[in-house]
Amino acid sequence: MLKALNPILFPVNAEFFGEHAGHTLYPKLIAASVRMSHLPLPWAMFIWHILSIFLMLAATWRMASALFVDPKARWAAVALMAGLLTLPVAGTALYILDQYLNPRNLAAFAGVFAIAEVLHRRFVVAVLWLAFAAAMHPFMSAFSIMFCVWLVLLERFEPRFLGFSAALPFGITLDPPPAAYHEVALLQPSHYILRWEWYEWLGVIGPVLLFWWFARIARRRGLNNIELVSRAIIPVVLVATVAAIILSSSARMEALARLQPLRSLALTYILLIVIGGGLLGEYVLQRHAWRWAVFFLPLGLGMFWAQREIFPASAHIEWPWAESRNPWAQAFDWIRTNTPTDALFALNPAHMDLPGEDEIGFRACAERSMLADLVKDKGASTMFPPLSAEWLKQVQDQKNWTHFQLSDIERLRQKYGIGWVVVEQAVFAQGLAQPGLAHAGRDALECPYQNSAVRVCRLE
Repeated sequence: MLKALNPILFPVNAEFFGEHAGHTLYPKLIAASVRMSHLPLPWAMFIWHILSIFLMLAATWRMASALFVDPKARWAAVALMAGLLTLPVAGTALYILDQYLNPRNLAAFAGVFAIAEVLHRRFVVAVLWLAFAAAMHPFMSAFSIMFCVWLVLLERFEPRFLGFSAALPFGITLDPPPAAYHEVALLQPSHYILRWEWYEWLGVIGPVLLFWWFARIARRRGLNNIELVSRAIIPVVLVATVAAIILSSSARMEALARLQPLRSLALTYILLIVIGGGLLGEYVLQRHAWRWAVFFLPLGLGMFWAQREIFPASAHIEWPWAESRNPWAQAFDWIRTNTPTDALFALNPAHMDLPGEDEIGFRACAERSMLADLVKDKGASTMFPPLSAEWLKQVQDQKNWTHFQLSDIERLRQKYGIGWVVVEQAVFAQGLAQPGLAHAGRDALECPYQNSAVRVCRLE
């Protein structure tokens, strides 16, 4: 949305995020809300993020109302969803809702609303929610669309086979990817189930067993919609797992693996939380306040602790009016207000994975162009193979960043035209400030900004 608001931003490497943005109306929606409200972008994004959380909980209530009659069950489903919003989805590098605003969050609550409306037999409203989800995130919305279709078919015709659930977004034909794509694919294990850790497989097996159990409970108690949803999601997970295994079994399937059929687990986990929370509230927690406290207080504290472990150097809530306490974010803020709009930066391509960086994106915060990185741009290159050749070239040119000398910085300047570098203090101490290196001297790197983590240096 930054480029939608200011087209002169990111004159270099915009394709690494532009390919994604070109397939969604999300940037235009956020940009339009900024123009109409006259709010600063951080405020608009904060409000949208709070709204997406509220709508996810509202969608949970709407779905729970189609599954449970007892208000206790509905509130328990909402409470469990609130407690587990940032639950990781096994092996997929996804959360139920991300900790920051992005199009997946908007598609997620819209998909839940759509499924709820299907269960309420309000199909026109369901189609409208699905259209909104598709406009926000075409890829993730496909799972909700297929599941809604599968629900209707399963209820109307009760097929005794699993074929309809195989209509997941899988199996399209593709042109052969560039040779560089193989190098990119090796760095994205979440696309390949055979590269998952053993414990990540539990995140696939566990939900299948739980939904089988839920279906049995629902049948005994006459909970028809719960039985329908539980019966419907099991074949979806099984077919997606088989598809993922096939895609992971051969290098010839490498380009197709980016379709990631197991991203359907995000929807699976949402349904698991809604049904599991409702059953918990109706048959275990009931009207005993102490039971609610005993269950939800440790859960909330545990999730809070997990979040602090993931982002230890940042505030738990980043208020739009407050200055970040993260030194990387502070450096990026300085860059945004003190460097030319067309400046091209080089920085550690793995900076988002460094301790203390807390996955803060350079382009989003600094609003400046940079050479390709190993985190965000890698993801774009795996989804859009034509980008892989340029991505691999730029990443290889930044290889061994932590051992860079001034001659390496000069090489990047000559080849790509970088004018600025962001260098970790430890790397600077190892070599960049030492005399005797190529182009070294007292003023070889002029660094007008520095803090405890990094220096921002201008190339002369």
